Amino acid sequence: MSFKELGLSEPILKSLEELQHKEPSEIQQQAIPVILAGNNLMAAAQTGTGKTGSFVLPMIEILHEQAKPYSKNIHALVLTPTRELAAQVRESVNSYGKFTSITSTAVFGGAKIFPQKAKLKKGLDILVATPGRLLDLINQRAVKLDQVKILVLDEADHMLDMGFIDDIKKIIAMTPPGRQNLLFSATFSPQIKKLAQSLGDELVEISAQSPNTTVSKIKQVVYHIDKNKKNDLLAHMIKDEQWSQALVFSRTKHGCEKIAAHLNAAGIQAGTIHGDKTQGARTKALREFKEKAVRILVATDVAARGIDISNLPFVVNFDMPTYPNDYIHRIGRTGRAGQEGTAISLMSVDEHKFLRGIESLLKIKIDQTSHETFKPTEKPSGGGGDSRSRKPRGRKPAFSGNNRSSDSKSRNSFSKPGGSGAGRPGGNSSRPGGSGAGRPGGNSSRPGGSGAGRPGGNNTEKPSGNKAKKPYNNKRKSNAKTRWNKD
Repeated sequence: MSFKELGLSEPILKSLEELQHKEPSEIQQQAIPVILAGNNLMAAAQTGTGKTGSFVLPMIEILHEQAKPYSKNIHALVLTPTRELAAQVRESVNSYGKFTSITSTAVFGGAKIFPQKAKLKKGLDILVATPGRLLDLINQRAVKLDQVKILVLDEADHMLDMGFIDDIKKIIAMTPPGRQNLLFSATFSPQIKKLAQSLGDELVEISAQSPNTTVSKIKQVVYHIDKNKKNDLLAHMIKDEQWSQALVFSRTKHGCEKIAAHLNAAGIQAGTIHGDKTQGARTKALREFKEKAVRILVATDVAARGIDISNLPFVVNFDMPTYPNDYIHRIGRTGRAGQEGTAISLMSVDEHKFLRGIESLLKIKIDQTSHETFKPTEKPSGGGGDSRSRKPRGRKPAFSGNNRSSDSKSRNSFSKPGGSGAGRPGGNSSRPGGSGAGRPGGNSSRPGGSGAGRPGGNNTEKPSGNKAKKPYNNKRKSNAKTRWNKD
């Protein structure tokens, strides 16, 4: 099947040809006709399957010949959980819509709010946003949702994991009831299905590939290694096997810096991307990695969301992911669009339990080995930590204290946009150089703040409210200190 057969017009086909996209992926073949027909959609698709194109392409097709929205209004809204993903989606809109009149921008925290307000002033066809910053802009009367025709929730599962459900509900309530709803998620969990049902009736449900199918295209191997030898093994493999590029995952922000410092000391150019970096620094690090000015990029889980590197040969789990779904998202950075890729995990004895959860989810056994130069000496404790399968409990967001994103200052009420007191998000966020959402980085530059237990670091959009939001439909209390290390 060709893109032309899917019903896309000549300007879009021209951009696809320029990008050398010859055939639509499985998710694109299924989703594009459904969206062009005006149906509501709930789609399950893993990263690297062409998911972004599956909703961006039909959105452009629907909107590019329509009248432009009025001042401060938008016709399509795409919500994403992280800044990096928002930037990636906006980049796709620009690429696919190159030969159309489509107007768009992305808004997220960690960047100055005044340039974002200026871009919204005349109205836009497509707005890509993180929930926190969007609510800030709404309350500052910089954007209106009265003319939204298409609403997209991208990586909805991740947004629920991060506690965004209340923010999402507030935003949805501000959009017209007759809009078209598009929800994309890695899995169809009960929480996702409940959210989808709340959007409207008659949702078409599609699923491109199972997690097992997606990751089966990637060579996976686990190396048994002493924890204190991981840095040495990583540097050895990069040099000895002459890796061109690799994305390395660390569980913590501090860990990112330690890994990068060790690699740089070994003569291997390495950069970092995590929540203690300003948005400008993260953008620079990602650009240098894409341009291959930097050989290795070390990242936390959430900071890496939205990283789309073509032909990335290696992904390394320096720390085993706590949650099996994170493993899928991590290794999905390689082997994209049918390309070959290798995922390497460095596992110490205290991390065996995480491997069991991963193999259970994927329904496969991952090859395990050890490097002859770095044989492990550590033995499992008497409790037999690696002999039992211990599945991590459901993810709980851990947001607190000063370690919060600049666009995610505490919000008490959104009932009075532009008002004062409790209803004004971000405190002084509208003042240049102030302490709120308008200041890039906010408090995020202070490592180890009181919110250090938050997964993924400060690069996430923080849900509104004075208290940490709980995962959707989860009544358990969050216990961040015991669940997460500093990111």
